[in-house]
Amino acid sequence: MGHITLMLHIITPVKDSIASALLTFEAIQHSRLQEPHTYTVYDDFSTPENAARLDAAAATYGFNVVHLDSLTTHPSPNYLLVLQREQQLCLAEGAQMLIVESDVVVREDTLQGLVDRAAHSAEKAGVVAAVTVDESGAINYPYGYAKGHEGEDFSTRRHCSFCCSLLTLDLLRKFDFRTLDATKNWFDVTISHESLRAGLCNVVCCSLPVLHRPHQSRPWKQLKYKNPLKYYWLKLTRGLDKI
Repeated sequence: MGHITLMLHIITPVKDSIASALLTFEAIQHSRLQEPHTYTVYDDFSTPENAARLDAAAATYGFNVVHLDSLTTHPSPNYLLVLQREQQLCLAEGAQMLIVESDVVVREDTLQGLVDRAAHSAEKAGVVAAVTVDESGAINYPYGYAKGHEGEDFSTRRHCSFCCSLLTLDLLRKFDFRTLDATKNWFDVTISHESLRAGLCNVVCCSLPVLHRPHQSRPWKQLKYKNPLKYYWLKLTRGLDKI
């Protein structure tokens, strides 16, 4: 029996990483997606030049641009505002939310595959995530725990990253993003745990791998791999990257 078709809101937050973002946009444009959907790119205080490049790319790749400097004076990152705004829009339309970050390149079957996995999960799904891989096809950050599950889809009690993740309508109805901790920068860990707390399951799809080049929009985070001591010093002393 086929699943009930729901509207899908695809979103990509962007902070200056235009070269990698263009690859994200192009891949989404070429997706074989059967669901009715909208695509919104959230410009999170990119430079004026890059904001203009996003406006120009919108016509080519078929997305809407929301410049967050028109909605808030809060400095980047503004993931909280994006999630809260989109949740209300999804609830108003009975839509699901699909996040594809600007350092990710999906395959033609990725987005429809995530929708199908959510619809046919044995348990009600909250987060359905595509595993991330590097250029060689090896599972990479942040899904190290998925190694050994290549080609499989499995439920997890570990957190699902929002690199490429579907947040189902069940989750959006059960957990109010307005209760998220505004002192944090990133919310995938919290929302993954709240999904489980709401009685939903979270699924990692290793059958739907996506290319991930981590931290294109915030190069300083590459220090996590190149100079971890400096990374954690900056994280501690400047209050950066709160999860």
